[in-house]
Amino acid sequence: MDKRKRVILHSDLNNFFASVEIALHPEYKGKPLIVCGDPKERHGIVLAKSEEAKKYGVKTAETVYSALKKCPDLLLVPSHFHEYKRYSKSVREVYERYTEQIEECSIDECSLDMTESVALFGSGEQIAERIRREVKEEIGVTVSVGVSFNKVFAKLASELKKPDAVTVITEENYPKIVYPLPVTELLFVGASTAKTLGSIGVHTIGELAEANENLLVKLLGKRGRQLRIYARGEDDEPVKWQKNKEDLKSIGNSTTLPADITSREEVKRWFFALAESVAARQRAADVGRASTVHIVVRNDKLEFFTWQTKVPPTALCSDIAKTAFDLFCKHYPQGAKVRLLGVSVSGFDYHIEQLTIGETLGGGRVYEKKERAENAVAKLREKYGYIAIQRGVVLEDGKLRGLDIRGRKEETFPNGEKPKTDE
Repeated sequence: MDKRKRVILHSDLNNFFASVEIALHPEYKGKPLIVCGDPKERHGIVLAKSEEAKKYGVKTAETVYSALKKCPDLLLVPSHFHEYKRYSKSVREVYERYTEQIEECSIDECSLDMTESVALFGSGEQIAERIRREVKEEIGVTVSVGVSFNKVFAKLASELKKPDAVTVITEENYPKIVYPLPVTELLFVGASTAKTLGSIGVHTIGELAEANENLLVKLLGKRGRQLRIYARGEDDEPVKWQKNKEDLKSIGNSTTLPADITSREEVKRWFFALAESVAARQRAADVGRASTVHIVVRNDKLEFFTWQTKVPPTALCSDIAKTAFDLFCKHYPQGAKVRLLGVSVSGFDYHIEQLTIGETLGGGRVYEKKERAENAVAKLREKYGYIAIQRGVVLEDGKLRGLDIRGRKEETFPNGEKPKTDE
């Protein structure tokens, strides 16, 4: 299909976490509000803010302390990720009325290909308006929708008018709308890249579109050529609505601890709590077993350390947790303070064959028995909730009782650093 004929929408739910909290608690409406972690547990960062808080200059990712200095009357609301997921699912069901070609970019953003839908529902702008209205009236949150002929411009359009708005960028009007904008408005152009572009006199998207391609490649490598393609409206990337599980490279989770710990027994319990989340996600993603376990540790000086090791293929919480703890004991100095812990797995075998009987970790009858037990627990949790069944090792710590760590931030390694390998 001709890329110039495509109709692409990008939806961005406005102040999503804050909007959900207001929908759940109408008494919050009209008040300056932030959704944040608990400062006492050192998760004191602004995750989302209401429009009223935004007027005071409150920004996402700043500290709660800083936000309170701007607005002492801020209402502090803890996060409820299970509710955000529920609302996100409801919004997606609205999108599915118009297309099945939906690429989930994050919990509050999606790209939608409406090319085949316009014959049934009208123009891209008309579909966007219907979505905007239905999400607001039926679910109680607002969405800004960008409409364009490619994904990059659709996303850019969704940012131009907020909240609760539809913006259209067409083949005819994009030079007028897009080219005067600062180059930082373009996807994947951060402060560092903008500074590099500024060194050759490129400050707007229009200037980037007209810049010498060879010079851009010299400065930024292949990325320079790709950014020029984006700026010129030549992006032809499809909406990835049928993701292959083979594309999933790793699954993980990490958390900042309520207080620094030094006890290895405490570390072990946290690894089991994290591994529960990782194994559950691995099972849900249907990626088979993993052959590598990674850990990340952050100390009280805010330094990161990462290690990894190969294991017989596994999808069991117990295997993941024990391997993570063994890595920690082998590499991290005993008695040193721990501020953050993370676990992830990779090296998935999507078509694993049954291993020989008699093997223990990763295969055989012992593995099958453990797998059946963990699957049974998972089904009970689906029906009665996560806290219905918990491991004894986790229950030994009062701070972990009832904690469903799956709502915590997914684990990523700092600055894209590759973990050290423990072969």
